[in-house]
Amino acid sequence: MMSTAEQPSAGASPAELGRWGEELAVRHLEKTGYVVLSRNWRCRDGELDLVATDRKRLVFCEVKTRSGLGFGSPAEAVTPAKADRIRRLAHQWQRTFMLRWCPVRYDIIAIVARSDARPRVRHIKAAF
Repeated sequence: MMSTAEQPSAGASPAELGRWGEELAVRHLEKTGYVVLSRNWRCRDGELDLVATDRKRLVFCEVKTRSGLGFGSPAEAVTPAKADRIRRLAHQWQRTFMLRWCPVRYDIIAIVARSDARPRVRHIKAAF
């Protein structure tokens, strides 16, 4: 298993790459003042990658990590159907934690982690 400090190797599995990307996304959010409330929150209908707050609103973050751009940018993987599912899961998260009446935002954190360069983290606020 790779540490959060080192970049994934070219032979990393998609699951390893995803876990590494989520850890990088958490560090990015915390460095920019967010407080992470949940990681990989699951219910019977699916999973939310990250739930955070910027102290003004809840921010539901979908993290997408790719080792290159051969299949498009990571953010392009969040289709309208996936965005709808994330919204439904966010409502379930709010009901579970009894936070129904607060402002929310849906972000994407897109990470490109090529083995020959530093990772690029792009935080797309209000992505959908």
